[in-house]
Amino acid sequence: MNILIISILTLALIGIFSAIILFLVSKKFKVFEDSRVAEVESALPAVNCGGCGFPGCRGFAMACVNAETLEGLVCTVGGLKTMERVAGILGKVPGSFHPTVAVVRCGGNCDVRPQNNQYDGVKTCAITHNLYGGHTGCSYGCLGFGDCQVSCKFDAIHINPMTRLPEVDEEKCTSCNACVKACPKAIIELRRKGLQSHRIYVNCVNKDKGEKIIESCSVACTGCERCIKECAFDAITFSNNLACIDAAKCTLCRKCVEVCPTHAIVELNFPARRVRKETGEKIIDPVI
Repeated sequence: MNILIISILTLALIGIFSAIILFLVSKKFKVFEDSRVAEVESALPAVNCGGCGFPGCRGFAMACVNAETLEGLVCTVGGLKTMERVAGILGKVPGSFHPTVAVVRCGGNCDVRPQNNQYDGVKTCAITHNLYGGHTGCSYGCLGFGDCQVSCKFDAIHINPMTRLPEVDEEKCTSCNACVKACPKAIIELRRKGLQSHRIYVNCVNKDKGEKIIESCSVACTGCERCIKECAFDAITFSNNLACIDAAKCTLCRKCVEVCPTHAIVELNFPARRVRKETGEKIIDPVI
């Protein structure tokens, strides 16, 4: 009987001692979290897409609370309205916001980029990219197996069965960056939507040069630099045999589109060009 009582008392003392230790440790290492983190998180879309650059909506909320200003912090899914709500909760001013949209920089459809081999392996871009260059002469072009489509949580990008190229639905795209990460060829990028969704960009990522480009794709950038010479706003740069248009500097004058010999520079969502009856000359109306 005495042994039983001693055992019970011993266990009780061990339990009490352990509880005291745990209490002291919890006090010592207690983490104080700002209550505003939960408020900011509740104002976010809660899709945890990572488009903001942080691990989920809670990580972004913590970054907003801890930051001195909201400049550079953007919820791409929620957009300006969401950031205004976040700024209201924190008593801060929302940072500058330029809406972006996913852009597929490859115009090599089946008509302009002839197929020269057949791939019979696993139908994913990631695996195919690691095995060989592609089913055409252009090793930089889209593989067309739809890893970008699978990665999109918002049903905003689909492979066109006729062209075998991805097409972005601008109304659904939230710039979450998932398709950009999923593309092993790095042909998808986020670009500014532009005024009234007007955009001009080089629709090619091929870094080859010379006749090899034209043989593999008739609408590829050949690196002729005519667009650079035509641009009066220093908006076009040239690197690795490829032209690139800076959306921040581009004034949407569309002169570079006119001089590109392969039509590698494309214009989106612009009104149709008017034609002067007397001369047949195309008139480029200013973008308002």
